[in-house]
Amino acid sequence: MTITKRKTALLAAAVAAALALASCSGAASGTQPNDVDPQGEIVPREISWLLSRPADGGVITAMKEIAAEYATDHPGFSLNLITTPDRPSYIQKYETLAAANKLPELFDTDATPFAQKLASQERMIDVDTLLTDLDLKKDFREAALNYQRFDDGSLYMVPFEFQLEFFWYNSALFKSAGIETPKSLDDFPQMCKALRAKGITPIALDGQDQWPLERYMAYYPFRMAGPEFIQNLKNGKASFSDPAGKAAAEWLYNLGQAGCFQEGFSSTGYADAQALFTSGKAAVYNIGTWELGNLATQKLDAGVRDSVDYFTLPGFDGAVTEANEYVTPSGIGMAINAKTYDPLVRDFLAFALKNYPEVYAGTGALSPTTTAETTIPADATELYKRSVEQANTVGKSIAMPWDTQLDPATNTRLQQELPLLVQGDIKPEEFITTMDASLAENNNG
Repeated sequence: MTITKRKTALLAAAVAAALALASCSGAASGTQPNDVDPQGEIVPREISWLLSRPADGGVITAMKEIAAEYATDHPGFSLNLITTPDRPSYIQKYETLAAANKLPELFDTDATPFAQKLASQERMIDVDTLLTDLDLKKDFREAALNYQRFDDGSLYMVPFEFQLEFFWYNSALFKSAGIETPKSLDDFPQMCKALRAKGITPIALDGQDQWPLERYMAYYPFRMAGPEFIQNLKNGKASFSDPAGKAAAEWLYNLGQAGCFQEGFSSTGYADAQALFTSGKAAVYNIGTWELGNLATQKLDAGVRDSVDYFTLPGFDGAVTEANEYVTPSGIGMAINAKTYDPLVRDFLAFALKNYPEVYAGTGALSPTTTAETTIPADATELYKRSVEQANTVGKSIAMPWDTQLDPATNTRLQQELPLLVQGDIKPEEFITTMDASLAENNNG
């Protein structure tokens, strides 16, 4: 067994054990999910937050500042940040702690089937009710909250970010190849061929981290069948052999045949992929507004700065989602442990969530609320402001990242198979057969 397969097997076993133990534990909470205003004295103590975020990122920086301010009026209070930025390692830790009923007061989670199981066991506070009770729900962007919701519409996670994912492109390279931005997803292969003919790498891709290529897998189904396709796929009500899944596989295969991605893309890391674009060697780069500081300020190489622009996810004739609907994530959400929820946790969250938007937006980031105006850096280009303003125009449907939706084993298999499909090592039919078999084996729906 290879190291990769052994790690996958161990992670799958840990997840299975966690699910089994969690199902046996029942409701272990000390507070009901809707009891968001527990009575009693606010007694300062240390509370902990299990996170999967960069230690030097905007969310943690802002929350450290807010926690320190709260502590000045509540001596004895502290916020212990338990950070594991590596997502697979974090998931294993989080699910193991959940199985043992040892989750801290706050913990990060996506809206996964595992998290929904915890919510159904009344182990997480109802965030919809909490935000309403705090009179804060009206302040949040609808798209930011919707990204955190389970398929049934319930909300158990608080968003701390809001991002828009664009296709950044080099207009000078497009002009040299005699092409315009693609109006349809079906235009991508021809776009790539035209750029290749001029010796230009069409699309820079971070293949090493796997999720960027998985984004491409999500695009065609989202436009063809809407957000319901991935919901049905993970719940066993759809398959990769359905029209939307088949179209996605064929589109990815055609992108590979057209040479859309750089040579050796599967081993290219995040920084190197970005450098291909920012140095003018690649024409397109698909990434979110968390990179505005590098793509829309004077930090960008002067040789390409005036040529950089962006377009949003194209559709095609018959698409069921709108042009203003694409990948608009609000990041991994924060859940609140019902077992440890008390007057202190509520009071701190009320203080933090009221003050967070302004502090976070002050860093130049998009707030998950509409109440805080993003501070545009002094060295920003015109694209920075335009990107920020575009956040106010997004639609209701969200192209959910598949890595936050599929069960871990199926997701790992998908990430392994996608490079093979794009490289032409397997045909779409083989890819579909393999993935449907993985779904059948691992589906928990």
